[in-house]
Amino acid sequence: MRHFPLVLGLGILAASAGSPPSVGKDVKGDTLGTIQRKDSEFNKLIAPGAVLEKLVDGHDWTEGPVWVKDGGYLLFSDIPRNSIYKLTPDGHESLFLKPSGYTGSATNFKEPGSNGLLIDPSGRLVMMEHGDRRVSRLEKDGKTKTTLADRWEGKRLNSPNDGVFKSNGDLYFTDPPYGRMVKDAEGFPGTELDFCGVYRLTKDGKLSLLTKEMSKPNGITFSPDEKTLYVANSDPDQAIWMAFPVKPDGTLGKGRQFFDATDSVKRLKLKGLPDGMKSDKNGNLFAAGPGGILVFTPEGKHLGTIATGVATSNCNWGEDGTVLYVTADKAVCRIKTLTKGRGW
Repeated sequence: MRHFPLVLGLGILAASAGSPPSVGKDVKGDTLGTIQRKDSEFNKLIAPGAVLEKLVDGHDWTEGPVWVKDGGYLLFSDIPRNSIYKLTPDGHESLFLKPSGYTGSATNFKEPGSNGLLIDPSGRLVMMEHGDRRVSRLEKDGKTKTTLADRWEGKRLNSPNDGVFKSNGDLYFTDPPYGRMVKDAEGFPGTELDFCGVYRLTKDGKLSLLTKEMSKPNGITFSPDEKTLYVANSDPDQAIWMAFPVKPDGTLGKGRQFFDATDSVKRLKLKGLPDGMKSDKNGNLFAAGPGGILVFTPEGKHLGTIATGVATSNCNWGEDGTVLYVTADKAVCRIKTLTKGRGW
């Protein structure tokens, strides 16, 4: 593993010199979208009358929300701004880290910053970095990044996107090419791998490829018993979620299609693609996808949607574990639920 000094808080340093860091607009109390109930079971998860409350707006593209229990605040990425922001429950937002995912000099990347954010078993921040094409960890000193994974068989990863920790400390993550997108260009220049993979990084640093059968693997999470790994495929031609059985040795069995939302993309023209997701304590899946946050039973029944009306990237549990934070296009929102997140 390689250690790099971190250029931390460039926006904060600039602010002290008279140039305020770029943050979103405080819109606490505003609401977004509607709640669409398809099945009465949905009312056991989202109470009648519940609303999706906006906390901040005006970002470029929000992603990767993670709740920091030791501190009681949310961190999230603004990928185009190459920044991570801190958001407290009272709606106060501040710049936490810049640069967050790209330390190079190119200015033509569409999404250079960090994407998925996680807290490891030791309480350290782990980042999926688009521009620097790696999985990294911010050390406790707040000044040093450690590269955890950046190559597969000698070739650079595409752009790690999202990840989830298993209870034994192993990290499972996805690697689509979105961090290679450049302005006014087609395709994903500079990619070295000819596939998009799902990987496992063991706690002792061994990287293994679990599957490369998905065209654009993106969001990823476990069922509460960790016997199933869910992976979203953010491909408009195959907008699906897959469910993979997790073998005792941590590898994956043959996957099955969990839910197909391609029609929602192609015919209904709903905004968004299968993206980040989290499970609750009972195995229900809260999944960003066409229309907002789709809520599924463990069997794949669509119970309802937290319909944002905008492209929605991800969600995560926060506060006491019953509050679902949602990154929806330029905004960060939250909704009170009647359930609790996996692991709370």
